[in-house]
Amino acid sequence: MSRRDREAGPKHLYIPDTQVKPDLPQDHIEWAGAYAGIKRPDVIVIGGDWYDMPSLSIYDAGKLASHGRRYADDVASGSDALKRFERALRKYGGRGYKPRKIVTLGNHEERILRAVESDPKMEGKVSLSDLAFREYGWTVYDFLQPVEIHGIVYAHYFPLGPNGRVAASKFGAPSAKAQVQRMMRSCTAGHRQGLDVAILHTPTATYRGVIAGSYYRHDEGYLTPMGTNYWRGLLMCHDIDPRTGNYNLMEVDMRYMERRFG
Repeated sequence: MSRRDREAGPKHLYIPDTQVKPDLPQDHIEWAGAYAGIKRPDVIVIGGDWYDMPSLSIYDAGKLASHGRRYADDVASGSDALKRFERALRKYGGRGYKPRKIVTLGNHEERILRAVESDPKMEGKVSLSDLAFREYGWTVYDFLQPVEIHGIVYAHYFPLGPNGRVAASKFGAPSAKAQVQRMMRSCTAGHRQGLDVAILHTPTATYRGVIAGSYYRHDEGYLTPMGTNYWRGLLMCHDIDPRTGNYNLMEVDMRYMERRFG
């Protein structure tokens, strides 16, 4: 019996926000596909904001930063990155490897729907169907629609207040500890750069809260040079207990990925 056969529970690979945009390197996307193919998790989850969609940013509208941005270029760059991921996944995983593939859309993909809502003339010109996820067999969940897999709840973020009710928040829980306490479930979110992990022990179960929102190599200008030193990488959840969503967490940071595949 192999070591994999002796594992008590399934295995998930979580891919935090990639924020793919035109004219940025995509080598690390291929590294993620290769890693997934080699490790063969049962489930691969993209946490959202795979497509950055800078052309639809309301924050840069009318500014010099928005000059020359094109919706078609944003879609093409994100779709090309997904193609490269899938190609590496097949190469390293083999034809017999067919994981369940999930994506929980983020606020950057949601920019497409907001663009149509704010300008009806955009209807029929831009659409979530332009994104390539379904073309490659991914099951797509809408922005902030949670999905539970083997006891772990995934969403781009969890906008619950201290009383457990949905709050008018654009950022989700302030910490992984607050997130898991408010959800009272094992729950994983993206959205915020870096890595924040918390474990909640109760008399009957152990739950894990995770916020991990960065799997990319570029720096985001709005964070300023002092705000760019944060964790970037993938997360592997081993030996998941489907009753509680508890698991053994393995961090796979960008430095390792570059040494292994770069």
